[in-house]
Amino acid sequence: MQNCIIASTSTIHGSGPLEYLFEPLIELFVDSDEILFIPYARPGGISLDEYTIGVNNIFKKINKKVLGIHMFSDTIEAFKNTQGIFTGGGNTFLLVDQLYRNKVIEPLKKAIDSGIPYLGTSAGSNICGLTMQTTNDMPIVHPPSLKTLGIIPFNVNAHYLDPDPNSTHKGETRETRIKEFHTINPQPVVGLREGSWLRIHQNDITLKGDLSARIFEQNKSPYEIPTGSSLLELN
Repeated sequence: MQNCIIASTSTIHGSGPLEYLFEPLIELFVDSDEILFIPYARPGGISLDEYTIGVNNIFKKINKKVLGIHMFSDTIEAFKNTQGIFTGGGNTFLLVDQLYRNKVIEPLKKAIDSGIPYLGTSAGSNICGLTMQTTNDMPIVHPPSLKTLGIIPFNVNAHYLDPDPNSTHKGETRETRIKEFHTINPQPVVGLREGSWLRIHQNDITLKGDLSARIFEQNKSPYEIPTGSSLLELN
């Protein structure tokens, strides 16, 4: 039984990193003293060690210890005694590239499917969908595949932004980009606004946070679902 939090972002305005999620994270990782951290997305190009140290300092606030997966000589071994897993944000192309090249995709999916608690933020949430094709990131590397974990039966667009009717910007909106995606690809896309997350628990997928989510399905008009809604049937 999967046990996950899939969050749009790690940080919301006016709050420190992960602070808005501390309460649900204490529940998620209640039986986890050590968290296996996957830092491959490297936001801003920071090093794996720098990213891991920063995350460890955050998790100390809820009495958890973090070990970076790059600290293990064998990535397969890293999953053998794992009590919890966190994949952080950054560049989704780089994250997926490294997951494949370090042979982490399959053991990560197996661990999540076995019920090991999992937290994903931003890029770490994008990889929970069927593919990473609805990320907002630039393709700074070419991963072996765009296929991701398939923990949820749809794609995620983390950091979803609504069109600003007063903006003078003439570039494409997120909604336009997702509509382009649906001219070729059939799977639904969930636009997760900042401060929203999906809770996978007890065989359900529930929208959490204060905001609604925007749902995109092929050949349908986009629509909103309120917080507290189940997304289990969205496929």
